[in-house]
Amino acid sequence: MIGILPTLTAEHLSLEAISSNPRYRLLSEQVLRARGEDISIDIGRAERLRTTADSILPEAACTSTQLHVQTPPEKFAAYWNASQVISGVQLALGANSPYLLGKELWRETRVPLFEQATDTRSEELKAQGVRPRVWFGERWITSVFDLFEENVRYFPALLPITDDEDPLVVLEAGGTPNLSELRLHNGTVYRWNRPVYDIAGGRPHLRVENRVLAAGPTVADTIANAAFYFGLVRSLAENERPVWSQMSFSAAEENFHSAARDGIEAEVYWPGVGRVRATELVMRRLLPMARQGLLDWGVGGDVVDHYLDIIEERCLRGVNGAEWFVQRMADRDDQDRYDAIRAVLAEYREGMAANRPVHSW
Repeated sequence: MIGILPTLTAEHLSLEAISSNPRYRLLSEQVLRARGEDISIDIGRAERLRTTADSILPEAACTSTQLHVQTPPEKFAAYWNASQVISGVQLALGANSPYLLGKELWRETRVPLFEQATDTRSEELKAQGVRPRVWFGERWITSVFDLFEENVRYFPALLPITDDEDPLVVLEAGGTPNLSELRLHNGTVYRWNRPVYDIAGGRPHLRVENRVLAAGPTVADTIANAAFYFGLVRSLAENERPVWSQMSFSAAEENFHSAARDGIEAEVYWPGVGRVRATELVMRRLLPMARQGLLDWGVGGDVVDHYLDIIEERCLRGVNGAEWFVQRMADRDDQDRYDAIRAVLAEYREGMAANRPVHSW
């Protein structure tokens, strides 16, 4: 359970490794055709990685935790906006992919890798302001329709598959439309917080899919991350004075990329506080809000305390998965890089299997 398997080499990212599911090969072909050139990967912080790929296989290096919160239609915008606001803090606390192809890059390298590995834009299109398919967004919303309308306006269909259903006919007959084309197209616009229209038990519903976090390091850490998100997003979304009305959208996006780059040491902007260490913000303001939000969901107090205590200890010790891995690598800086990565990954697996939160390793 890790954001990017650090022992991957370039040989693992060749087209021969692609899934046998024809959807992925078609998706790769469509992305490359839209670009008109190979995919360029350029990521740097402590070290720098520059390489190219002739398929979207580098995307497959990214493994994530995806959290879903179902909302009534009239509250969807509030929950999506709230999710955008806290994405940077989530990344700072949960960063877990500091290595790619043997190099120490961003603390959450998964973010720039995913953004670049599925980018359908050539350099010329980037210069013209064409939106990327892996997208934080560009504005607060007032309705889920804002996001679906952006999907149609800004992003050509990558998988031109159509369905015979006429949604209006189904609706007028008292049925529930599948909206297959909307759902398929939405699945190829990779927002970090994505709107989801789905049907369960014959009933349609909306969800916010929070795609920010890496996998791991342990089940305990993952559940703690989920508890923090679900509690905090409820507190913010249900607040009478929305926090997103007090900050610019660009500030939220800057928080997101700063946290992906710097991890648990990141500074973020928060209304009424200014720029502050993410860990300090969590300790001073956000943990109490997350605690109240979980209680409002009906989570038992002992469960709330158990999982939010993991978040608190992570902040106090300044250690998440990425920070632990980088620190352990520093202890082996006299070894061959890949030998050191393999040895530290073996230690990581022991901690993961024991299910002890990473701050206690």
